[in-house]
Amino acid sequence: MTISDRVRIKDVRVLSDGWTTLKTTTFEYRRASGEWQTQHRETYERDNAAAVLPYNRARRTVILVKQFRLPAFIRGYDDLLIEAAAGVLDDASPEVRIRAEAEEETGYRLHHVHKVFEAFMSPGAITEKLHFFVAEYEPSMRVSDGGGLEHEGEDIEVLELSIDEALAMIADGRIIDAKAIMLLQYVALHVFREPPPHPQF
Repeated sequence: MTISDRVRIKDVRVLSDGWTTLKTTTFEYRRASGEWQTQHRETYERDNAAAVLPYNRARRTVILVKQFRLPAFIRGYDDLLIEAAAGVLDDASPEVRIRAEAEEETGYRLHHVHKVFEAFMSPGAITEKLHFFVAEYEPSMRVSDGGGLEHEGEDIEVLELSIDEALAMIADGRIIDAKAIMLLQYVALHVFREPPPHPQF
């Protein structure tokens, strides 16, 4: 039996169709006991997106961005949010979109991007799935100041941090963006991890 065999969609209504679409769905779900239960859920339907963390192995640095986020502000976060550069796919492939997004936001024209995983960031309410990338960068790859697109309301600061400082900022709460935390932990484990010490005889 698949999950499709356990779900019966009964009704879907659009509540809002502005910047994105908010729907309410009534469905029946077959519980593990075999009993059918009627449930109601609201879903915030966003297109899939991609995020990237540029890193420089020799300098042990990473590139992050800093911008205003209204939902975080409403929840009481009174600062700009430090994040990994990211954007909605807009019908492009994740690789194509994230290169363009990285250049718009950070000013770096990345040559190669490497996909490391995918994840649903808030599966209880949001349909969006993120494609996560890392990419090596050199100072010579910077072609502009970045900053994002003004007509989309973006006003982005670009940060170049050491990996050690970025990890410390997770620990002390200055970085609380899930995308950034996941990618910083990935590069800490797979890119910047020090080789094990030689055994002592």
